[in-house]
Amino acid sequence: MMKRRLTAFLAGLLLGASVGAHAGPAEDRKALNDYYQQRLPQIKPGDYIYGALALNPDAKDQYDSIMIFPPFVNDVDDGRKIWEKPFANGKLFAGCFPGGGKNVAGDYPYFDNAAGRVATFENAINACLKANNEAEFKYGSREMGLLTSYAKSLSDGMKVNVKVEGPGALAAYEKGKQYYYARRGQLNFSCATCHIDYAGAFIRSEQLSPMIGHAAHWPEFRAGTELFTLQTRFRQCNSQVRAVPLEFNSEEYNNLEYFLTYMSNGLPMQTPVFRK
Repeated sequence: MMKRRLTAFLAGLLLGASVGAHAGPAEDRKALNDYYQQRLPQIKPGDYIYGALALNPDAKDQYDSIMIFPPFVNDVDDGRKIWEKPFANGKLFAGCFPGGGKNVAGDYPYFDNAAGRVATFENAINACLKANNEAEFKYGSREMGLLTSYAKSLSDGMKVNVKVEGPGALAAYEKGKQYYYARRGQLNFSCATCHIDYAGAFIRSEQLSPMIGHAAHWPEFRAGTELFTLQTRFRQCNSQVRAVPLEFNSEEYNNLEYFLTYMSNGLPMQTPVFRK
């Protein structure tokens, strides 16, 4: 029994290594989809957006009930007020985005060739503030989280559509991929250890979710109104494996977000959501 478990574990690591180190973006995504279809055949492709809930019908039913009247509606409304509050010059956030901000969040992150780095949706928010002579929001702050909770909700149902085009974008994607597969911390875990090698398994009482779909629903509210952004979750995961978390908006985290979001291409966005 132990030998079979070890063999399966090593097979998972080898698959992770082959996907993570040698393939291009399209091949990465296809290989992961094929892998999960074999490992977790009970998950329908469109249900990856639900994470571990897709593996637990009872938990998914509870989630659906909560989302009828989500406990964070007042928080999202606070985000709406920030979005709709005019700048000192009379302009609005909506003026910084095509379509007034509707159906745009699924295009983020993207590689900004002029800046030579990945631009996240939060970066676009701060670029809007700067262009209108307003003070930028602190990356990772609750104020930024509330604003993006509402602003991204304007793209609910939009399919994630991140592009990796050109040498700069590909280099950033590869760096994000390398970070995802690199082991770190005292526990010597990578992101892939939990979400590829052990996807569907349990750590204590928590079932580990597959990687695909991870980036389609942030920010999220946990235990009611505790707000988590995607990069907050990156920092939390680093701490849990006893590694030193990086700074919000670091090149490493932005590249990781770029890679991770690309893997959710084609899935519909839903922002924000509830998680326990």
